[in-house]
Amino acid sequence: MEWRDEGIVLAARAHGETSVILEVFTREHGRHLGVVHGGVSRKKAPMLQPGNQLDVTWRARLDSHMGTWTAELQRARSALLLSDPLRLSALTSAAALCSFILPQRESLPDFQPRTEGLFDALADGEGWLHDYVFWELSLLDVAGFGLDLTECAAGGGANDLAYVSPRTGRAVSRTAAGEWASRLLPMPDLLLGGMPTLDGVIAALEITGHFLTEKVAPALGERPLPAARTRLLDALRRER
Repeated sequence: MEWRDEGIVLAARAHGETSVILEVFTREHGRHLGVVHGGVSRKKAPMLQPGNQLDVTWRARLDSHMGTWTAELQRARSALLLSDPLRLSALTSAAALCSFILPQRESLPDFQPRTEGLFDALADGEGWLHDYVFWELSLLDVAGFGLDLTECAAGGGANDLAYVSPRTGRAVSRTAAGEWASRLLPMPDLLLGGMPTLDGVIAALEITGHFLTEKVAPALGERPLPAARTRLLDALRRER
């Protein structure tokens, strides 16, 4: 068995004394694992950092085997973020969420390019706050818990949307919310097409975080959400 692809490094874990198990979100084969022999070496380790873009070849005797990788670096994004802890935190969070949520060996032809786009925005430093928020919304769709923010769940006006139901993930208008408003999640302008202010980004990530914690994590066996996601939100709050 052998194929060649391109993708983003999500994680690299020690395997024996000199090798690593490398996790890559590939374009054609989805989230895939394999062993990199000598992956802890000074030559290979910098290449295998989360966020880097690799050209990879996977080989195994049988498709069901772990297999091995050979890899060539295409873009070293992680090195560009070392001087920016906030962007590095966002990259780490995105990589951890992909490892946590995405199915193995399942091609995601719409979501994978979106993820590459987010990592490019993080590396370039342009528009990444906006991109990160909407990337998490897309991740909820992939996980089967997408939000419906296009119209009021209670029949109110679409031009008066102000809340999100924490139970259904559907938008609720200010008028329809009435006395239930205190039990709903406030909808930031960012999710309605507004500018990505820091407060709006934090509010939006509190909404996506609610559904990641209360819906996605339980569906994956009650595993806790990756700590990297919590650290990102904490870092953004400190920026206020």
